[in-house]
Amino acid sequence: MRIDFHASPEPTLGVEWEFALVDRRTRDLRNDAAHLFARAKARMPDPSRLHKELLKNTVEVVTGVHRTVPAAMAELRDTLGYVLPACDALDLDLYGAGTHPFASWTGQQLTEGVRYAELINRTQWWGRQMLIWGVHVHVGMPAVERVMPVLSALLTYYPHLQALSASSPIWAGVDTGYASNRALMFQQLPTAGLPFQFERWEEFEAFAEDQLVTGVIDELNEIRWDVRPAVNLGTLENRICDGVSTFADLAPLVALTHCLVVWLDERAAAGEELPTMPPWHVQENKWRAARYGIDAIVILDAASHERLVTDDLAELVPRLMPVAERLGCAAELAGVLDIIERGPSYVRQRRVAERTGNDLVAVVDSVVQELRTDLA
Repeated sequence: MRIDFHASPEPTLGVEWEFALVDRRTRDLRNDAAHLFARAKARMPDPSRLHKELLKNTVEVVTGVHRTVPAAMAELRDTLGYVLPACDALDLDLYGAGTHPFASWTGQQLTEGVRYAELINRTQWWGRQMLIWGVHVHVGMPAVERVMPVLSALLTYYPHLQALSASSPIWAGVDTGYASNRALMFQQLPTAGLPFQFERWEEFEAFAEDQLVTGVIDELNEIRWDVRPAVNLGTLENRICDGVSTFADLAPLVALTHCLVVWLDERAAAGEELPTMPPWHVQENKWRAARYGIDAIVILDAASHERLVTDDLAELVPRLMPVAERLGCAAELAGVLDIIERGPSYVRQRRVAERTGNDLVAVVDSVVQELRTDLA
């Protein structure tokens, strides 16, 4: 089976930012995406920047193709300028985190569409549990033969991205003890989770053919890996990150992804063999970052060396800075260290819960207010 990867001539960038819709008074989820679309899209110059998702409690704000992180952030900010007034009219707020702390899956409604209905029909209880939200970052890849090597090398930095973005500590009213419960929930779907580490594009083609022939998937985009090639866009898509509530968190994560992919791709283009780790190390790193967040001690290489993830990030950011300067995102990349300083969202949510005697409405309030303050 031949899969044409529509390579991108430049390392362009695209961002998809998922939000839950919460009621302004109860702070529970609301199934009102259709009403929000009707109001917001009527005023937007480009309605395609607002997408529906599996559940009616979710909206996704997306960018077009950009060369720089600041340009992508500017477009997202502009789009939210149309979405928030529509939220106000409906007594809704946008909630940017990996999970909601107390909502029940039983009250959520499925978005109309054969694709969504079939997903739930197949996955049943696990599919209905997917009250999760994330951020996806696309980076253009110029050569198909380097897609799989870069994907495998990027997994070395999986825990860094997971730890920084972790925002889902509380599930069904209980602190799970995890920084990212979303990471472990999402991988329960049959085609989600960590990707296989193929060396050549032809191996991915053979895998995809097996999936199609055996009915595991009907379309390539049903391969829901945490990092995957988006063949029609010519990008490598990072789907590791939990949902985020502010541009102060989002921009550094997008910059880190952009810089890592470009840095690894340029090294591969120069003939360097990129570093990889065995799947059991990658799997353990995912668990450690989901469990401990920025306190995770992660495995660095195939030789089993280990280090606190924040210590490794403190060296990684300066190492990537020349790439960031060329890509126009030096300030945004430097913001990675600011996330560590103030604490990722899971840390901030736990602080609110502790301060308020585990008032989970107050936790939702705090996440909502972070975005409102950021956009004020």
